[in-house]
Amino acid sequence: MSANNKTILLVEDNPDDEALAIRALKRNHISNEIVVVHDGVEALDYLFGTGVYAGRDISLKPTVILLDLKLPRIDGIEVLRRLREDERTKLLPVVILTTSSEEQDMLNSYSLGCNSYVRKPVNFIEFTEAVRQLGMYWLLMNELPQI
Repeated sequence: MSANNKTILLVEDNPDDEALAIRALKRNHISNEIVVVHDGVEALDYLFGTGVYAGRDISLKPTVILLDLKLPRIDGIEVLRRLREDERTKLLPVVILTTSSEEQDMLNSYSLGCNSYVRKPVNFIEFTEAVRQLGMYWLLMNELPQI
């Protein structure tokens, strides 16, 4: 699978952070499809082909999920828990991308099997660099098993 066929699922409820992430990816020439969902329910619906995404071909999985923790309806920790409990999604790479500096959030995320935990830098230049590195690693370098 080439880098351009790899989809990024961005789970972000803050419109400013969503715009920053998309801008940072595009600025770093990461032209992959970016699917954006705005809360935990929508994320699970997308991944499992339910709700507003009923009928979506769930064999088409994102290459990486950028998951915020502080989400409405179902928070990021619960989304991660449900992904790891399901055979279809338990191996999907999940990067927690959050403003949370709470140690417990980090411990919970790693305990539930996140692949990486990244605090969102406040500075746009730092944020752009963090997103560039995430994109380069997860889309170009990392190899995934067939799920």
